[in-house]
Amino acid sequence: MPETMKAILKVGPHPGLELAPVSIPSVHDDEVLIKTKAVSVCGTDLHIYKWNDWAQMRIKRLPLILGHEFAGEVAEVGRSVKHISAGDYVSADSHVVCGRCLQCRIGQQHICNNLEILGVDRDGCFAEYVAIPARGVWKNDPGVPTEYASVQDPLGNAVYCTLVEPVAGKSVLIVGDGPIGLFSAGVARVSGASWVGLIGHHPSRMDVAKKMGADSLFHGDDDDIEQRIMDITDGNGIDVVLEMSGSEKGLKQGLMLLRKGGRISLFGLFPAPVQINLTNQIIFKGITMYGINGRIIFDTWERMHNLLKSGRLDISPVITHRLAFDDYEKAFELLMERPKKAVKVVLMM
Repeated sequence: MPETMKAILKVGPHPGLELAPVSIPSVHDDEVLIKTKAVSVCGTDLHIYKWNDWAQMRIKRLPLILGHEFAGEVAEVGRSVKHISAGDYVSADSHVVCGRCLQCRIGQQHICNNLEILGVDRDGCFAEYVAIPARGVWKNDPGVPTEYASVQDPLGNAVYCTLVEPVAGKSVLIVGDGPIGLFSAGVARVSGASWVGLIGHHPSRMDVAKKMGADSLFHGDDDDIEQRIMDITDGNGIDVVLEMSGSEKGLKQGLMLLRKGGRISLFGLFPAPVQINLTNQIIFKGITMYGINGRIIFDTWERMHNLLKSGRLDISPVITHRLAFDDYEKAFELLMERPKKAVKVVLMM
């Protein structure tokens, strides 16, 4: 094995990234070293690329190797690792957990009190090799293509958000046309939702939503969304709302359209505090509200595995671009392009 590898780095506190040689990480006793085959670009990576206010507040150490979505092959295992072997085809949850805190001990590892996020708090996967604690590694089904396996982190967000309660026989409205909202359309469809709608703003992404199984599409600025959805639901409102936009307008729209006794899952991150009428929109309506963070480790991964292996969930429409690893600048340019056309961009090693 060589001593150095190519990596995409945030070198200093300014916009942009660099492709540079760095040392291949050493492996601790409880870790595995993975040779990456495919990595995908997330909105978090875009924030760090731009070095916006969120990145300046959140990133505590530089230089930093970016990236938390990947698939690869195990190259080396630590001395105490027994359930993973060299040559295994794997991905990993981006939430690196301690295994000791209260949350980890009671099955809530995804919100570990000492959580580190790959490519944010520690070096990530935008490199030829990445070292990760074995407890967070997932063995992929050999039949799943590497580009599909590389996007299981955001796909898992969609699976958790959509299926935190069953959706079979229910109407599902997704607010937001980002990658996870688009994944959610497919998850809801194959999980038995009676109707799937999506509110978005970008025509190319609305086209992807249709391919993923959405029955009805609504532009976020349309004035007649409420009336159209009430007509579709016989005046009752939506059974399940998935808020993926992170906008106050989207949240209020979702709460307004949710039926009494319905369920709303909140995944979108809001840039500022929002005001909602708790009495009338939540308490008196008797709704159930979930805050969604990450994926349930490994319940969500088992569900994803089954959906992908079955062939019923086709995520190919969401992966709009595949580029060579060295073309990372092109990947970020595509994701910053307006009007938006790219959804998920995968870099192939």
